[in-house]
Amino acid sequence: MKLTRRALLASGIASLALPRIAFAAGETIKIGVLHSLSGTMAISETTLKDTMLMLIEAQNAKGGLLGKQLEAVVVDPASDWPLFAEKARELLTVSKVDVMFGCWTSVSRKSVLPVIEELNGLLFYPVQYEGEESSKNVFYTGAAPNQQAIPAVDYYLEELGVKKFALLGTDYVYPRTTNNILEAYLISKGIAKEDIFVNYTPFGHSDWSKIVGDVVALGADGKKVGVISTINGDANIGFYKELAAAGVTADKLPVCAFSVGEEELAGLDTSNLVGHLAAWNYFMSADTPENKAFIEQWHAYIKDDKRPTNDPMEAHYIGFNMWVNAVTAAGTTDVDAVSDAMIGQKFPNLTGTVAEMLPNHHLTKPVLIGEIRADGQFDIISQTEPVPGDAWTDFLPESAVLEADWKDLKCGMYNKETKTCVQLKSNY
Repeated sequence: MKLTRRALLASGIASLALPRIAFAAGETIKIGVLHSLSGTMAISETTLKDTMLMLIEAQNAKGGLLGKQLEAVVVDPASDWPLFAEKARELLTVSKVDVMFGCWTSVSRKSVLPVIEELNGLLFYPVQYEGEESSKNVFYTGAAPNQQAIPAVDYYLEELGVKKFALLGTDYVYPRTTNNILEAYLISKGIAKEDIFVNYTPFGHSDWSKIVGDVVALGADGKKVGVISTINGDANIGFYKELAAAGVTADKLPVCAFSVGEEELAGLDTSNLVGHLAAWNYFMSADTPENKAFIEQWHAYIKDDKRPTNDPMEAHYIGFNMWVNAVTAAGTTDVDAVSDAMIGQKFPNLTGTVAEMLPNHHLTKPVLIGEIRADGQFDIISQTEPVPGDAWTDFLPESAVLEADWKDLKCGMYNKETKTCVQLKSNY
């Protein structure tokens, strides 16, 4: 199967084959690339490693940055969450990188967070996540819940008439926190708690028959059921196969995924998935000159016209270019100076509008709902103007009073009622 071959190519052996150019100390600006090239998340993260190498090569072709060439330092944390922290420490203390681009799961980001805060490193995190965080040392270029999860639920309620919800996720912080937010939001919208089915499975889970059966049974009373999926990694293979085996079709029981994009669909038989949905901030099918140029650049670099682009790739594209512009403006790669220069940076996204970095270290992003096509691409059926990312949700009481502002308040967890800055307690 295509996905399996790609996963094999994503092994640690592939990372050893990366070309390394010898530079004297201090001659280059070093960029750490912290993505899993093996293990359950390699299916998603290997492409992001390739994206970073493409962006670095293109910047070097323009003359580099501050008169120096950029040097990628690639490591493989191997879908092992504690290893992410070890590799981040290695990048900062041994390789002495100036910035890191990496992580996919929130548990990997939470693992890295205390390391980069201790050592004052800088991480660009490119994947949609649960919010409830704003670190001085992280720029979140993926979606917060108000830029993906909440709009997807609104689409189900307003456009599809869904009355019951199955919230299915992989068992870690992102799905659990996102679903806590969604459950509170759904109840505020009049959905009864007993009409919300929540289930979590381990990474790599493969036996989906009972869970899919439970979801189907949820609609036995005739009320329309919708699935919100925060299932991550290769567990999606078995999930979608079981849906097809159970005869679940999108018109009867739609699934909207937050972690399935073009890359994941490339390894699946999509004929039975037509009509199911995904919510992202970018799809490869976006018809803009910027996106056409990006796809052409990707295919030329990867030498494979069948390799798709996806949402986290766009997030790295935006984040990398903003970082380049911030370094240029600051005249240095010093983390504090670059972080200050990052706030207010604007850069065209690939769907035809402009992204802006906010004082809470989140971007403005359009929200797109895509419908799966038989060819593994998405028809964009809904698109908004750019929405400001919200670090702290309004739908959890303990978060509604919080604000993140690294420009004026110099705080990522400011309590608006007590007017005090609270120390962020990482929940990993």
